[in-house]
Amino acid sequence: MAASTDTIREVVEAYVRLVADGKATEVADLYADDATVEDPVGTEVRRGREAILEFYGGLEGLEASTTLHQVKIAAGEAVFSFELITKVGDKSYTVSPIDHMVFDEDGKITAMRAFWDPATDMSVS
Repeated sequence: MAASTDTIREVVEAYVRLVADGKATEVADLYADDATVEDPVGTEVRRGREAILEFYGGLEGLEASTTLHQVKIAAGEAVFSFELITKVGDKSYTVSPIDHMVFDEDGKITAMRAFWDPATDMSVS
């Protein structure tokens, strides 16, 4: 049985918030122990808690903000668009990915794929 739509929505909202201002451990806690992350799609798939911690650890300490735009949930899966703005020095980097997540019956993310291209989908100001 899939997680409820409400549970999945809560996890998506927590994920978007924590990407901006959470710790890597808090983001990793949203994932199942053997989950995968492919961000962006086409790059190496990271599998398991340690790889996920390492990936999100790169965001810790950055000045960042996020805005969730749209969420669609069906059959234990979600797709959503959001904007991530990070500030490094006097520059701001903006990415607007569309993420796809699969959830287990407990509402843990088992797979995440982020659709965006660093060459064309990142703006710098």
